[in-house]
Amino acid sequence: MTPSSAAAYELAQVNIGRLAAPLDSLRLKPFADGLDPVNAVADASDGFVWRLQGEAGDATDIRFFGDEWILVNMSVWRDTNALTAFMYQGQHRELLARRREFFERLEEAVTTLWWVPAGHRPTVEEAETRLLHLRAHGPTEYAFTLRTPFPPGPANPVPNPVPNPVPNPVPNVVPNPVPGPVTESVSRSAS
Repeated sequence: MTPSSAAAYELAQVNIGRLAAPLDSLRLKPFADGLDPVNAVADASDGFVWRLQGEAGDATDIRFFGDEWILVNMSVWRDTNALTAFMYQGQHRELLARRREFFERLEEAVTTLWWVPAGHRPTVEEAETRLLHLRAHGPTEYAFTLRTPFPPGPANPVPNPVPNPVPNPVPNVVPNPVPGPVTESVSRSAS
């Protein structure tokens, strides 16, 4: 792909987390207090394009899979390098390291990436479809991870071999271990 055609696409990302306690609880206070500062850093980051926001200026009031306990973070970036540079720095990195204090451990993938035409702003429904596709088919050009990226360009979903499968959109929960260092893959991380 030529550089000019790559610029015709931007990187969409979604990550979700199922709250371990109510957002306004003492347990989640460090996370809730970090939302505005982390979003401000994201908004000012090189390569940042857009992020999903509700009425409060973050996405905490937007439902994903119809589950009031699932928080969603969705944004668009210039490319994977810009997203990665933001993810692993400053306060975002600190909150990411404390993820198990704030969110339940989920068995399924909670993060996916996909390329969108420049200027397109993905919907929550689009993100749900991409995440379910990643869970069903693994990384493909339609829905992938930072560990298994695909080049910018159009992508079609992998056809399902079973007619009209109905995946379980609500993640399976794994009991939270005692809080400690986070060592899981990027494809399961959420901000």
